[in-house]
Amino acid sequence: MRALDSLGAAVGTLRPVGLDELVARAELLTRVDRKYVLPAADLPVLLGGLGGLGTDVRVLEVDGGRDFGYRSLYHDTPRLDAYLGAARSRRRRFKLRVRSYLDSGLDFLEVKTRGPRGTTVKQRIPYDGDDRVLDPAGRAFVDAVLTGARIDPRALRFGPALTTTYRRTTLLLPGDGSRMTVDTGLVWALPDGSRALAAGDRAVVETKAGRAGSGADRLLWSLGHRPCTVSKYGTGLAALRPELPAHRWLPVLRRHFPTALDGSPA
Repeated sequence: MRALDSLGAAVGTLRPVGLDELVARAELLTRVDRKYVLPAADLPVLLGGLGGLGTDVRVLEVDGGRDFGYRSLYHDTPRLDAYLGAARSRRRRFKLRVRSYLDSGLDFLEVKTRGPRGTTVKQRIPYDGDDRVLDPAGRAFVDAVLTGARIDPRALRFGPALTTTYRRTTLLLPGDGSRMTVDTGLVWALPDGSRALAAGDRAVVETKAGRAGSGADRLLWSLGHRPCTVSKYGTGLAALRPELPAHRWLPVLRRHFPTALDGSPA
């Protein structure tokens, strides 16, 4: 069964939640993100286990749809400051992207920085400019966010570095006010179209909760899945540009995406 088919069957019996309620109950723009990579075939077991947590797990539904297309164009500097900041675990690092919600046609300019004690802080604004070139308002927003995170933006020039596309299903766990996202059909591509890599039968599951973790985290741990160092930007760029330092992401590439290391085509 294809990843989307197995996931669709698993979430088909869950009660829906609308976007406004999801945001009101678990916006979590400041959170601890834990990421897992697992075979899509394991998703029904995971979803079934969530139903046994004693909480009313609900699935985001918009206009009758329960999975949604995403496209992100990541920007970086010619020196790859954003990539290298993550690769070398720098305390002050950032991630910059234009995220497109393909089903609704909405675009947002998003900047992620590091908050206290390992939290992720995401700030964003609606964006209707060219996603390949930051317009003046977008650049001013980026500069303000980076300055607030004590990163000097004055010498930084940005341009497209990586594109990702995938389908996302979002779950609300009201019991602990957390969210879980399940991404399938992930494809990484260089902006010039020269190289691409598909994640195939692997799903990327991400929990967004407080530092103590969520019921979903504890369930994943009990099923033998552990958080791993995977970043859609960092892992994807490391896979497509093997000349870059990639020690941080080699374990997940070796285990889940070995074709990225042996030179096999996507």
